[in-house]
Amino acid sequence: MAEVTFTINDFGGAETVQSGELSKWNFAEGDYVEVDDELCSIETEKIAVQPTSEHDGVIKKLCKAEGDTVNKGDALWIIDTEGKPKEEEAPAKKSKSEETKTEKKTDSKSEPKKESKKESAKSSAPPKQARSAPGSETRVKMSQMRARIAERLKESQNTAAMLTTFQECDMHELMQMRSEYKDAFLKEHGVKLGFMSCFVKAASNALLKERAVNAFIDGNEIVYKDFVDINVAVATPTGLLTPVLRDCDKMSFADVEKEIGLLAEKARSGKMTIPDLEAGTFTISNGGVYGSMMGTPIINPPQSAILGMHGITKRPVVVNDQVVIRPMMYLALTYDHRLLDGKTAVTFLKSIKESVEDPRRLLLDL
Repeated sequence: MAEVTFTINDFGGAETVQSGELSKWNFAEGDYVEVDDELCSIETEKIAVQPTSEHDGVIKKLCKAEGDTVNKGDALWIIDTEGKPKEEEAPAKKSKSEETKTEKKTDSKSEPKKESKKESAKSSAPPKQARSAPGSETRVKMSQMRARIAERLKESQNTAAMLTTFQECDMHELMQMRSEYKDAFLKEHGVKLGFMSCFVKAASNALLKERAVNAFIDGNEIVYKDFVDINVAVATPTGLLTPVLRDCDKMSFADVEKEIGLLAEKARSGKMTIPDLEAGTFTISNGGVYGSMMGTPIINPPQSAILGMHGITKRPVVVNDQVVIRPMMYLALTYDHRLLDGKTAVTFLKSIKESVEDPRRLLLDL
């Protein structure tokens, strides 16, 4: 018997993260695992990490229980590398694709029974607890990630002198361009054309013009960034993550859409690493995808500003002295008034509005 102990020495590449909470085991003692199988999920203050097996073999021991705190250097599991899969498991693994095909055929031939629907509903949600008394409540432990998010948001409120300025943006031209070229764009680049790429490019251009928005305060100094790295807020089951799009000023619309898709998938599947989240210079948050009409986003420290996008609503507006119905979006820019004057912030947001309302300006660097 050759037993190998796995110890965790890294939490997604973050030197500052020293511990996490083991949220879930994907395998049990006695199970056979293969190289690169994700054995568990550990939630840290920044991201969730999934340690993988480095060997084929049978799990002899799980060293931690779900809910335990895991520190750097802790042993997580012991594997018998000479262990073999159980006889009944081996054919099951080989015929997994066949079973899937058989299930699909069975489902297509016959309608599912009502009982099976009830069973599936029960398995997808925890059983409802009987109310013990009027005004009863349920308490759960706050995850490290949620606690860290709360800490950073409060730190931002306590540190920055936040002020928000607004604009309303006519989305007519951008929507028309998207409608006209979306099929050709998808065929050429293999990715859908969304609104975010235009806002990222418009913000990149504006950041290069108004360099103070791309700066931050460090003690008694102002640090001006010579590059544009934009954080894009992504909601995940464990909390809000803000992966970074690097060198946005050098990216095309297609580059932006592809990178956003990759980062969003990594965030939702728990594959995000610390380098994916660090060192952005500006943030864009799109509450419009959830139906938000207007809001005041909170700055992502140590940055000096954040752009909030919102829902698109048809409203009557005046165009060339005529009242017409147009798809309108409210834009909000929250900025640190310690560093940015009102004139700089308003000019910056107005530049984004003008670029989105007339995307041709982006091609002409206007």
